[in-house]
Amino acid sequence: MSIVAIGCNHRSTPLAKLERMTIAPGGLPKALSGLGEAENLSEVVVVSTCNRIEVYAFAERFHGGYQDVREFLARQAGLAPEDVADHLYAHHDTEAVRHLFSVAAGLDSAVVGEHEILGQVRDAWETARVEGTVGSALGGLFRHAVETGKRARTETSIARGIASVSQAAVALAGDRIGGIRGRTVLVIGAGEMAEGTVKSLAKAGAAEVLVANRTWERAVALASACAGVAVPLDQLATALARVDVLVTTTGAQDLILEASDVTGLAAQRDGRDLVIVDVAVPRDVDPAARALPGVTLLDMDDIGAFIDTGLEGRNNEVESVRAIVDAEVDRYHAMVSAREVAPLIGDLRATAEFIRTTELERHAKKLAGLEPAEREAVEALTKGIVNKLLHQPTVRLKDAAGRARGDRLAESLRDLFDL
Repeated sequence: MSIVAIGCNHRSTPLAKLERMTIAPGGLPKALSGLGEAENLSEVVVVSTCNRIEVYAFAERFHGGYQDVREFLARQAGLAPEDVADHLYAHHDTEAVRHLFSVAAGLDSAVVGEHEILGQVRDAWETARVEGTVGSALGGLFRHAVETGKRARTETSIARGIASVSQAAVALAGDRIGGIRGRTVLVIGAGEMAEGTVKSLAKAGAAEVLVANRTWERAVALASACAGVAVPLDQLATALARVDVLVTTTGAQDLILEASDVTGLAAQRDGRDLVIVDVAVPRDVDPAARALPGVTLLDMDDIGAFIDTGLEGRNNEVESVRAIVDAEVDRYHAMVSAREVAPLIGDLRATAEFIRTTELERHAKKLAGLEPAEREAVEALTKGIVNKLLHQPTVRLKDAAGRARGDRLAESLRDLFDL
């Protein structure tokens, strides 16, 4: 069995396909259940964000596991498996571990060093734990991944500056409109992305922040946290007529704003331009709105291009984070090997003890005339011989654990002693 990581992200897949494969938080339990029943997968965790959809699994067979995940993602997207396969990447064992640690550390994000992905990795692990699809293998792996992500942010400056998609969305909107200070902004959504957005808006000096959400209580709570104003969804058109910027962050599976909705606003806006930043995947706003006069529609592709132009300062930290990831991958394998070596050593000693006691029983008649003190001496002598014989192999096996030599020694031990 091996650990596999199979999926696609903002670099491997066009947004139009990526948004069809992503899974909303409410759909994760069903997805985990389906993957958990796949023939070649046992433990399963699904990481689905606005930038990626990845399945981490303990697979009976790599190729069989790959096919199970490919077919699952194809069904999710409503595409033929071969259309999905062109965009998938797949890693197994050490490279799967390295990929997950890199994701948690922010190296694989649209915004290098973003802090949101660490929480998303933790949430994916917790959801799988609640649904019963994660066990000791993936549980230990994801625990270590979270530790790696924390270390990367604590020991380097990778997360300084623009460190999240929400921050990038606000910065991009400000770039297109000549600054956020003094502007009125409407945020649709009340999840983690929306929370990050309103915080960034407040920091950028927005004059007024409006918050709309399907659940009124959550809209009120988020608006209160940023001294903003909650807006009922049935008053969305009125709000859109007066704002300078709209940021959409929902997890809806369908469009919440058609091009016709935006077209009808022109007369109410007195010629003022509207900047829309759609950070949702799937997209919240009809892409056709991009062609409308007076409307600037930006999505995750635009955010990615914007981020790429400002990475120079952060690239200096990338190598430091990669070194942390490499060190943690080695430490993880050492820990796993040590856990695997312990029962092997136990089996070896149990086998030796069985042989010792069996031989003493076989010669019981010859030893029957011994005094109690002499019996104790024979017991101590035979135990001492066994312990001395096993001492050096045990020490060397423990010292080599976590390295290729340790794996070779362990395999040899199993073969030699039939363990």
